[in-house]
Amino acid sequence: MAAKGEVDPLLLVSTITGGALASAAANTINCVYDSDIDYIMERTRWRPIPSGRVKKRDALIFAIVLATISFTLLTVVANLLAALLAMSGIVFYVLIYTHWLKRHSVQNIVIGGAAGAIPPLVGWAAVTGDLSWGAWMLFGIIFLWTPPHFWALAMMIRDEYEGVGVPMLPVIEGDEETARQIWIYTLLMLPATLLLVYPLNLAGPVYAGTAIFLGAIFAQKAWLLLQTPEDKNVARSLFKYSILYLMLLCAGIVVDSLPVTHNFTTAVVQNVQTLISAVVM
Repeated sequence: MAAKGEVDPLLLVSTITGGALASAAANTINCVYDSDIDYIMERTRWRPIPSGRVKKRDALIFAIVLATISFTLLTVVANLLAALLAMSGIVFYVLIYTHWLKRHSVQNIVIGGAAGAIPPLVGWAAVTGDLSWGAWMLFGIIFLWTPPHFWALAMMIRDEYEGVGVPMLPVIEGDEETARQIWIYTLLMLPATLLLVYPLNLAGPVYAGTAIFLGAIFAQKAWLLLQTPEDKNVARSLFKYSILYLMLLCAGIVVDSLPVTHNFTTAVVQNVQTLISAVVM
């Protein structure tokens, strides 16, 4: 979207690689910090550190190496702003979410979601060297997507979170309130996705159609969960779909941004206008 469908291949590969390494570094540090509760929770018990396959010291060295390579790659191939944004994602995820919020606040996922929304800023900065409204709108979409995504997961494994003292919303407020909050964030997220079309005028009809179609399914699943908050299968269905939703929404951005798509839609609009003019005359 930032490059209008014409991205330099080296910049594309380097930014994706640098972003992946930064995410891996953050995840590794998270695994070091949470190894105590990871061992207790069935879902995370077989991760490398709690299972004893990797020592904490080695994991920490690995994370530092990953972050260093990420920063260097992004600085050299993209620019310093993209590199600093990637590092800020690591710091925010580790210090704000993992250390401060995760075990102490019921709003851990909401505020911590900012860390997961930083990658679009990195990509935008890599292409343009700055952060415009489009970058922040992409940030906002993922920020609003995060609570429904993670709270649906938390509803599925509420007992595990409760067992290790992590104050996820379903543990503190219950499934009914969690389903209500998921519904609210869904209603905020779906119109936010269309702001890229209007008034920002950064996306066209292909993206708009994709966002509306995918959003309707998301809303249907969130509404069903609101009606049956005790049904873990419904929560699982929303959680799995939320992953697919974000992937396909981003794919919609890619397809919509391609020059061939712009040429096609422009030709269609011109033909329709010509047809209307002929009918009117």
